[in-house]
Amino acid sequence: MLFAHWSDIDGVLVRSSDPLPRAHQTLSYLQRERIPFILLTNGGGKHEEERVAELSKKLEVPLDTSMFVQSHTPFADMTDLYDKTVLVAGGDYDKCQIVAQKYGFKNVVTPGDIVTAHPDVWPFSHVFADYYKKFAKPLPRPINASDPSQSLKIDAIFVYSDPRDWALDTTVILDLLLSEQGYLGTLSKKNDNPDLPNRGYQQDGQPPLYFSNPDLWWAAKYHLPRLGQGGFREALQGVWAAVTGGPRMGVELQKTVIGKPYYLTYEFAEKRLRAHREDLFGREIPPLRKVYMVGDNPESDIRGGNSYKSPFGSEWSSILVKTGVYQDGTEPAWKPTTIVKDVHDAVQWAVEDAKKL
Repeated sequence: MLFAHWSDIDGVLVRSSDPLPRAHQTLSYLQRERIPFILLTNGGGKHEEERVAELSKKLEVPLDTSMFVQSHTPFADMTDLYDKTVLVAGGDYDKCQIVAQKYGFKNVVTPGDIVTAHPDVWPFSHVFADYYKKFAKPLPRPINASDPSQSLKIDAIFVYSDPRDWALDTTVILDLLLSEQGYLGTLSKKNDNPDLPNRGYQQDGQPPLYFSNPDLWWAAKYHLPRLGQGGFREALQGVWAAVTGGPRMGVELQKTVIGKPYYLTYEFAEKRLRAHREDLFGREIPPLRKVYMVGDNPESDIRGGNSYKSPFGSEWSSILVKTGVYQDGTEPAWKPTTIVKDVHDAVQWAVEDAKKL
């Protein structure tokens, strides 16, 4: 098998929680014909085992975690932070915290933990108080304004999934980005120093900030796309610019964003795809020459597929489907190799194209 498939999930196989027509038929065909494929999504918020079990049941196709990559799956490789104290934001209840713990992170704090222990962190905390009390756990250290060296220290900030309480998460993350060395309740003396890089902001040992995906839009049940994690990131950057002066003052929000369309996520996923291919056929197989990326979002799926240059030598083609974010009849910002109706037509087009190899 000289070619393989790589498919998005939301907007391609399911829309919100509902399977799309012909998704089951398509995956069954790929498995029956022993065509290697993996599923890559900018979604998250659950552990891979839980999400794969749900998808297998919905699509009535046996799947396993070796052929599945979520937006935050690459975080599991950040072993240097396993013993540090990290803030995990986003998702329902404490599900993302549980995911991080299963990955190996030993000391995980959520904004809900912080506001439950210190309600004054956000003046309107009473609105969500009952929600946070359902899962909040004690902090490893309190916020100690009188002795900052004894205050809670955060070593990295992760946004695992779309935040539900944008106001609280923005407040806590902003506090940490303005802090001294990640100690909550402190303000760095280097902030707004014109003699320092980035005008002194994020120059005092503040925790690095990681976003798991850049999607501004995603295809939910509503007939129009809804704001995703990218919407939260843009809002946070707007607040950051208002506080620091932003680009007008030469200040940027220093951050790392993974997920589609970024190279690191595509490289991570291609390694998974190649490993899955070897599981199917063994190591003594011809080189993988062609990969087909099937997606519904021109800004993430198609942009990533078009831009990615495989370090392993495979050629990539992008296939845009009309069952998700893309609005039929519009000109996509990133032009795919082809546009088709749905995932079934995408796979059939790829199979025919692969015969030319």
